[in-house]
Amino acid sequence: MKMEKKPGGGVEGALRIIGPKWTVLVIRELLTGTKRFGELERSLKGVSPRTLSLRLTAMEKAGVVERKVFAEVPPRVEYKLTQSGRALDPILRAIERWGSVHTGRTR
Repeated sequence: MKMEKKPGGGVEGALRIIGPKWTVLVIRELLTGTKRFGELERSLKGVSPRTLSLRLTAMEKAGVVERKVFAEVPPRVEYKLTQSGRALDPILRAIERWGSVHTGRTR
């Protein structure tokens, strides 16, 4: 299969959105459902609050994540995947299978 080489599109465009280290892991967590910032932070051992905030903001701008702010005190914010973000599920599962096979940890 020959991949098309579109400057800024195709593989390059996808990697611009999901390429940063924590992004795929955030998507993996959100594939299980809506999460609050603290829940994501606890489930992603080692991510700093700043990095998580930057990743979520970038993913929101890319249309992968939806952020919902509730008018409460203290404010409650929830994150969930958009339809575009949920479309990454089969891709991440394929990456997971590939990683399991090629790192010697088959299921």
